[in-house]
Amino acid sequence: MNILCEVLGIRYPIFQGGMGNISNAVLTSAVSEAGGLGTIGAGTMAPGELEQIILQTKELTDKPFSVNIAIGVSPYVDELVQLLIKHSVPVVSLSAGDPTLFVERFHQAGIKVITVVGSVRHAQKAEAAGTDVIVAEGYEAAGINSNYESTTLTLILQIVDKVTVPVVAAGGIGDGRGLAAMLVLGASGVQIGTRFIATKEAPFSENYKNRILSATDNDTVIVGRPVKRVRRVLKTPYAKKLLEFEESNQYTLEEFNNMTSETYHKIGAVEGNLDAGFINGGQIAGLINDIPTVKELVDRMIKEAKKATCIANNTF
Repeated sequence: MNILCEVLGIRYPIFQGGMGNISNAVLTSAVSEAGGLGTIGAGTMAPGELEQIILQTKELTDKPFSVNIAIGVSPYVDELVQLLIKHSVPVVSLSAGDPTLFVERFHQAGIKVITVVGSVRHAQKAEAAGTDVIVAEGYEAAGINSNYESTTLTLILQIVDKVTVPVVAAGGIGDGRGLAAMLVLGASGVQIGTRFIATKEAPFSENYKNRILSATDNDTVIVGRPVKRVRRVLKTPYAKKLLEFEESNQYTLEEFNNMTSETYHKIGAVEGNLDAGFINGGQIAGLINDIPTVKELVDRMIKEAKKATCIANNTF
């Protein structure tokens, strides 16, 4: 049995990436029901809002799911930690900060801990803190990424050589061939985000989904480099405004955070207004050309991965 599945009690080694304040119970539960690990991204949600999504998710599935806390982003970290312990959330994902202060608290409550990293040093630090699983995310991924901008291909190889806990690859993965490739590199599974946006259950705007379907290989862009808050988004009129502002102004991190706040994320992703809000998107968007159900997607990925592995085994 895959070690990741054994540790977390899931059927397939496929995680849903945290989606910040556009996270919802419908997509999270669909991923868990399909055999993967659905994830609620807490983003900057207030505890009460997150609690409602957790309760809704538990109504829709009895399978394991996780909640992601972005330590350096959420203004409610301590309250969220208490909330997840209160509701015995099976798995917690920690990102954008040092997990050291939190791992033991979650373990004492019987909760498994995943830590998202973007470098070898951070992976080693997460392992030393006692994390159960490491997600290594390359900068091909959608949303906020590491300032190191290491690619998934190089990052996974180096991290699996330096840690002993299971490693999950994130960034640039959207089908079973990507899953098979990461397993060959030594990862125990994959985390995907953009591909799950383009599914029937995902309650996001049609404009968002259609923009993914129409994307080519170079239809994403990085914003935020001048203030070291790297974010990958799909090219849209609002993304163009962000780039034009970067080119013509010296701006602060606070100004950038305001322009890319969860309010503008919802305007783009949920309301579908691509002139007034942004939409996260990974480089894998150019590979996506249909909108299956989550179950159809996961089942297809597993079949593709098995086929790709067989081909690789018969090549030499």
